[in-house]
Amino acid sequence: MNTLPTSRPTPRHEWHQLAASSIHAVHWDPAEPSAPPCLLVHGLASNARLWDGVGWRLAQMGHPTVAIDQRGHGQSSKPDDDYAMETVANELRELIALLDWTAPLIAGQSWGANVVLEFAHRHPGIAQSITCVDGGFIQLQDRFPVWEDAAAAMAPPKLIGTPFEQMQSWMASSNPDWPEEGRLGQLANFEVRDDGTVAPWLTFERHLQVLRGLWEHQPSALYPEINTPLLMVPADTGDVAWTSSKRQAVEDAIAALPHGRAEWFSPAHHDVHAQHPAEVAELLHRASTEADFFP
Repeated sequence: MNTLPTSRPTPRHEWHQLAASSIHAVHWDPAEPSAPPCLLVHGLASNARLWDGVGWRLAQMGHPTVAIDQRGHGQSSKPDDDYAMETVANELRELIALLDWTAPLIAGQSWGANVVLEFAHRHPGIAQSITCVDGGFIQLQDRFPVWEDAAAAMAPPKLIGTPFEQMQSWMASSNPDWPEEGRLGQLANFEVRDDGTVAPWLTFERHLQVLRGLWEHQPSALYPEINTPLLMVPADTGDVAWTSSKRQAVEDAIAALPHGRAEWFSPAHHDVHAQHPAEVAELLHRASTEADFFP
């Protein structure tokens, strides 16, 4: 029997001042906290609102939940430099200390999944478990040994000046099976300017800095040293060649991790947390509440 409350928690917005940045956070407060706290971390050029559907459902399950805009993104501060993986992972540690949390569940998507993996490596014993949503296995140097090649191939489109209505229509048509909160979260990647056009919150120059930090990251070297239980949630996007190489990367990661488990979503979008929030929230809840969830 479903015993979850029928009312949806109302999000609360706060800005947390860290040593070198101010982090915007969306808080989802349960009526009665009864489960471990959860920290949700977005991917490159994304924002906290992509986690809305997961966040309120976790709060309904009793988890105090916070989704953040990482530095340079969304409504957080935007330093001109220092987007290395070490920096962003250490900022998660600062934030957890400010929140005064003990043994949280930490989940990240795409670049954010690599960030939380780096966090687990640098700060062992802090998280109860780590979840990597379609990331945590991203190792760009395997595909692009030279940084300049990666930058040329993966530079973001220049969307400044796109009419808001055009962006809204494109997102609705390209993701028709997403819940409305997922599409609204995707629109929150952009500032809407007075003239009705949009601009990405993450500037082109900062995007390349974040990408450089991801390109330098080598997650395969970290797996054997991570003792925190780790759940991988990869997405089968339907691209046969890419999914095949992804499956190999995930299998290698699970084999190397002392306590690892994978749960595939197929077919699924890269932003599986926005596309399937109820299912992702249930997985995170199980990972933090079932004693035998991890092998």
